[in-house]
Amino acid sequence: MLHIVNKSPTERSALASCLAHARKGGAVLLIEDAVYAATKGSAAQASVERALRELPVYALGPDLDARGMGASVIDGVKVVDYGGFVDLVIEHRTSQSWL
Repeated sequence: MLHIVNKSPTERSALASCLAHARKGGAVLLIEDAVYAATKGSAAQASVERALRELPVYALGPDLDARGMGASVIDGVKVVDYGGFVDLVIEHRTSQSWL
């Protein structure tokens, strides 16, 4: 399953809920304000690093760039473009958007 999170981890608990339910074989994609979680020094850095031990975590590059965060991505988080987003949706049979 592809888990898609779009809310900042400082605003909502969507990322925490997502990570509590995500399992091996799945993946997490951070988009919109959720990309803040993929950056070094963020409040969610430790949670994202723990998640990376079990499953891939992706961040949407255009959203990182729009927020000026493209250069501070946590090691191990894979940055994808819109085409990569589509590829992830195709690769996973199901997806869950966390609001």
